[in-house]
Parts: sequence; structure tokens; C-alpha cells
Amino acid sequence: MVLFHSVLGLRPAVHDFAEALRGGGHEVHVPDLYAGAAFDDMDEALRYYEGIGVPEMIARTEASVAGLPKELVYAGFSNGGVSAEYLAASRPGARGAVLMHAAIPLPRIGLAEWPRGLPVQVHYAEDDPWRTPDGVDTLAASVRAADAPFEFFEYPVSGHLFADGGLPEYHPESARSMTARILGFLEEAGSPS
Repeated sequence: MVLFHSVLGLRPAVHDFAEALRGGGHEVHVPDLYAGAAFDDMDEALRYYEGIGVPEMIARTEASVAGLPKELVYAGFSNGGVSAEYLAASRPGARGAVLMHAAIPLPRIGLAEWPRGLPVQVHYAEDDPWRTPDGVDTLAASVRAADAPFEFFEYPVSGHLFADGGLPEYHPESARSMTARILGFLEEAGSPS
């Protein structure tokens, strides 16, 4: 599988999460789309991301998987979830998408429809300040229209990146629950890598 970092960059928590998935027997690739830059402050990270721009982020996302097999599960945190959603829908051979703190309508990433039968799992805090009202529902409708399984999990926490142990919104119980659900998804997806 491939695990994309959030707008904050490749922080230690992303590596920790990848290790938890590896502990479940999965090979996890963790690309660094920021070439080493990482942030603690959301505003600073957003300025950095905006300086890169969406077209360049798409190019980096595509380049990060160019040498990997196509039969992958794509996962990501926040805007890394958008990278995962984009690749799962646009790169043939995907086995699934795991979107943590992310779910956007397909037209916003230049796509018309979801691949037939491709499963999706979405995770959000109940009180996530970055969650759009229509994001989950619109994506769910697109996925289900493609006869694909769609799972949505909400966690009783506030904040955005609740699985990042280095941030104030960290919630260990919700992070463990999310990890267990993702490991189950990976088993069902039959991800060889």
C-alpha cells in the first residue's frame, strides 16, 4: 500500500502509523511529497502547500508511485487523502482507498466517476473543522453508484489529525480504533503490498 502524509508533511506520526500497518503484515510505501519539509503549524503548512500548487502536487503524487506495482491500496491523511483518492480513481489496478480526514467530490479532483467495485473507507472526527458538509455524502454516492463498498467511520473527538501523537488533537483511543479498522480493510482488499 501507499500512505500519503497530510499538509503538515512527513511527520514522525506518519512513520509510526506506517509501522503499525507493517506490524499487521503489510508492505507500506511512504512517499515524501514535500522533499523533507514538515510542519507543526497548520497555517505555515498551508502556505507551503499553496506555494507548491495543485498541479505540482498532482505531478509529485503521480511520480511517487511510478515505480510501484499498480495493485495497491492508496491511503492518506487530510490532503494526502486527496492524493490517495485521486490515485485510486485514476490509476488502473487499485485495490482500495483509505481516506483519513478527507473525502471530496470527484469533480473537484478532475474525475467523473469512481472505478467499478473499488472499495473505500473514510475516517473523520465528529467535529473536524476541515470537513465539508457535502464531501462524504457526495463521494459515498459516487462510490456506491459504481457498485463499490463504502465505509464511513466517525470518531467522538474534536480536531483534524487525531491520529498524530505530536498534535494537541491526538486521541489515542480513536487512533487505535481507526488503525484496527484499516487493518481489517487491508485484509479484505487482499493487498499484497
